[in-house]
Amino acid sequence: MSATVPWASAAGAPVPAPAPSAVTDIPGVIARVSASVVAIVGKPEVKGNNRDNRFNLAHGTGIVVKADGWILTNAHVVKEMDNLTVITVDGKQYAGTVTNMDEESDLALVKIAATGLSPAKFAANYSIKVGETVVAIGTPISVSLRNSASAGIISGVDRSVSSTYRLIQTDASINPGNSGGPLVNLKGEVVGINSLKFVSIGIDNLSFAIPADTAQYVMQHFFTYGKVNRPYWGAELEESWAAVVGLPTKEPLRIIRVEPGSPAEKAGFQSGDVIYSVNQASFTTLVEFNELLKRYLPGQTVEIMVQSGGDLIKRKVTFGKQP
Repeated sequence: MSATVPWASAAGAPVPAPAPSAVTDIPGVIARVSASVVAIVGKPEVKGNNRDNRFNLAHGTGIVVKADGWILTNAHVVKEMDNLTVITVDGKQYAGTVTNMDEESDLALVKIAATGLSPAKFAANYSIKVGETVVAIGTPISVSLRNSASAGIISGVDRSVSSTYRLIQTDASINPGNSGGPLVNLKGEVVGINSLKFVSIGIDNLSFAIPADTAQYVMQHFFTYGKVNRPYWGAELEESWAAVVGLPTKEPLRIIRVEPGSPAEKAGFQSGDVIYSVNQASFTTLVEFNELLKRYLPGQTVEIMVQSGGDLIKRKVTFGKQP
């Protein structure tokens, strides 16, 4: 391995090779991350003559997050999939069990009976920049193509594509089967979980990934609560026309419906109210509001700035558990 080969300095004296964390070339990144990437194969839950067809398989990609057999993937990869098999980079096969699933974030955990795996490193407090080089690793089209890599750039950040939370846009090639695999930076850190792409005539390389911070938020809840323990307040919000079409706006969100008996109703909120901030943190889109709610748990109380009946007031609401 290159880490054991001495490098020569200008004076001819050997110097240590760069540490793994200093890897900046794409081949080095792929070599470093591939051991943390697995293929996931199974039979889709279908009825009829195709049920026993051994070639009727569904597949995707997963990321090793704990050495003792914990795999992170997309919820849509493993939803309604039977007989899960997880294949590691060295070709070993393990029976997999879905332990946790959250369709709202499109993330799930799969457990296999394995030890000594290589967990991926997730980027922490990472500021993603548009134009930054990234690499996608996964299992496109066929299991025989597992651990295929493609490179591209970050095309956009804070994207909303009918999603609860923000997404990363990339032009790295993401094909069927890549879902659940890592999008990594040139430090070999996972910055996103490849999730979806737009497919149509005239559209090229328009793919999206779930940011690492959302993945870590969901995993932390999975391991702590067994599910994503989201706060519930029971008011349906509507964003402005400008926000819907993606234009910059300062227009606030409007309440269009309040659930009877919900925390929002108990706190005095009603349809037509306009909300500006939660604990002084402002937002103008539904995605920004949902991102803000990741800070809180059921049972916590927040102060919401609201315009109601022409008056700008503050109301306190205690979040409940999602019904």
